[in-house]
Amino acid sequence: MYDYFNGFSWGEIFKATTVLFAVIDIVGSVPIIIKLKESTGIIHEARTSTVSFFIMLGFLILGESILKLFGVSIEAFAVAGALILFAMALEMILGVRLFRDEVSGKTASIVPLAFPIIAGAGTMTTLVSLKAEFENINIIIAIIVNVIIIYLVLKSTKRIELLLGEGGIAILKKVFGIILLAIAVKLFATNLKELM
Repeated sequence: MYDYFNGFSWGEIFKATTVLFAVIDIVGSVPIIIKLKESTGIIHEARTSTVSFFIMLGFLILGESILKLFGVSIEAFAVAGALILFAMALEMILGVRLFRDEVSGKTASIVPLAFPIIAGAGTMTTLVSLKAEFENINIIIAIIVNVIIIYLVLKSTKRIELLLGEGGIAILKKVFGIILLAIAVKLFATNLKELM
């Protein structure tokens, strides 16, 4: 038990949680969630959160093995991930939509909400990139914290929209976009040194 928690670090948990929160951007997705609720009638918050958790956990555990299968190092993937995070940050700051499509249907709680809106390519890339810097236990705790936040946001979408308003949501997106941009630059520089 001690060995498993040997790499436990509050600092790493905080950083990993913040990065995942910025990438998932669940608060910024509130307008999309509201639209999906209107078109499908209901969103199953528990199902969406559970599926998102298993997708993220699965990619954290198997992501490195999948990369090895294709002969790609985790540092190279982290550099590629930094470029994707950079593009996502620009999307958030400039209001350009690159990664999300809006669809409706009975399975909206899973597709497109759990995947790809919550646990999409950006989130998966981030998890493998985080693995290059942080201990698994800290990343898993960060995933759990984010899944709890996702569940709470899904439960409170209407209240959040009324509380923040369109302007508040827009400001949050810009702030997290800038944070994400800085993280992407740091991730790129750190892992590029390893490759060189």
